Amino acid sequence: MSTTQEQPVLRGGIDLGGTKIEAIVVDAANQVLGSARHPTPTSGGPADVAAEMAATMKEAAAGAGTSTAALRGVGVGSPGSVDAAAGTISSAGNLPGWEGSYALAAELGKLLETRVAVGNDVQVAIGAEYALGPAKRYNSLIGVFWGTGVGGGLILDRKPWRGRGGAGEIGHMVIHVGGRHCPCGNEGCVEAYAGRAAMEAHARHEMEQGRKSHLLKLMEEKQRVRFTSAVWAAAVDRGDELAIELIDGAVAALGAGAASAVNLLDVEAVLIGGGLGVRFGEEYVKRIREAMEKHLFRGHTMPDVQLVSLGDLGGALGAALLVVD
Repeated sequence: MSTTQEQPVLRGGIDLGGTKIEAIVVDAANQVLGSARHPTPTSGGPADVAAEMAATMKEAAAGAGTSTAALRGVGVGSPGSVDAAAGTISSAGNLPGWEGSYALAAELGKLLETRVAVGNDVQVAIGAEYALGPAKRYNSLIGVFWGTGVGGGLILDRKPWRGRGGAGEIGHMVIHVGGRHCPCGNEGCVEAYAGRAAMEAHARHEMEQGRKSHLLKLMEEKQRVRFTSAVWAAAVDRGDELAIELIDGAVAALGAGAASAVNLLDVEAVLIGGGLGVRFGEEYVKRIREAMEKHLFRGHTMPDVQLVSLGDLGGALGAALLVVD
């Protein structure tokens, strides 16, 4: 009697960020079999971003020895407000030309020839930390992801809390009424002081006004078109006064925002992630914790404040977890 070998069940995951697109293919045990990383387009619109996402996912699938059409599905973690049921993304201000709502799941599904599920980028990353990492010991936590923007994700009573699709937007908590302009259009948000894109805009303005900085030179040396996390870290290492000033301001803003969220929700833990969070690591997690202390309500105990355990792949792993039978 002949037998046929059963094919492994493979899933795709895409972490869509303001700077990079990370795609992976995983097996049933969530082991990464193939991966690819492309820069996020800086111009165009949602269709251009979707096309680059498809190209990145196809490269990852090829690295895993398969095709996107053979995958059980692909999950996507995206910034912005997410309607998971409709498969749409809106208010993704850190992505080029992303105005209004875009049917990302449907459009990307056509390009990849498989089904696509979407979720908020930080929420799915926190889901991966909770499912696959040591964070599973907590009943409640908030993720603070310091990257192109400042995103957040919530676990309350061991369940993800998504609100009406936009819960956890800690980057848009106002910490300074009438403060700096934020990419979201408001003023004084945490992201206006701590988001990589907002810090870059502020740094460029300062340099145009005559401030000295190594940031542009370092960007060119690293062959980047933006001040990436690596550029900021290198500038701080060189003692660049402008970079240090802005990073210090970001730490203060993150501390104020995270403490305010804890004052409201009284969670057990705060997980720090994102491109800048992972790049700067444990030393800056400690600094953010110290910045939180002065804003924490006296009746609350300081929660555990920790670096994410899954590193840069957490978002893509969490996205792959969106693909279920």
